Amino acid sequence: MGRPRRGALGARGRAVGTTPEPYWISYELETVAGFVSARLMVSVETAARTLELRRDERGRWTADGERLPDVDGALDCDLGLCPLTNTMPVLRHRLHRERGSREFLMAWVSVPELTVRASRQTYTHLARTSGGGGRVRFVSGTFRRDLDFDADGFVLDCPGPARRLTPR
Repeated sequence: MGRPRRGALGARGRAVGTTPEPYWISYELETVAGFVSARLMVSVETAARTLELRRDERGRWTADGERLPDVDGALDCDLGLCPLTNTMPVLRHRLHRERGSREFLMAWVSVPELTVRASRQTYTHLARTSGGGGRVRFVSGTFRRDLDFDADGFVLDCPGPARRLTPR
């Protein structure tokens, strides 16, 4: 993954999980200016399920073309157990580099079910780290993790669920 350009990013990835059942997913994420989510495509290859989540310019969300009024107004999606989707609000508010705490409404996607629901999440800058990155606390309901971000605002480590792999 490269550096974000002009306040937007696009990414593709894969993830594997074992709970509640073994699964393998592929995803594509697109954002627009301000690192605001525009589209998330997810495929659960082991269960032949797909989801196309979209946000329009008025802040309205759809899942496979069906309106999702509970998440209208949210700027971001959050793919379950995928730290990449923690990047957008952190970049937008520079929480990997600057003090502050912000609460967000997110369109949260469960895996491997691919259901979408509203999720309130809080991100709090904890500290700067070597290399120009930072540590940010992520809280959603009872789930709480301290995430390490690199200088570009991408998650390096999410203790427990995920760790970014780097090419050799």
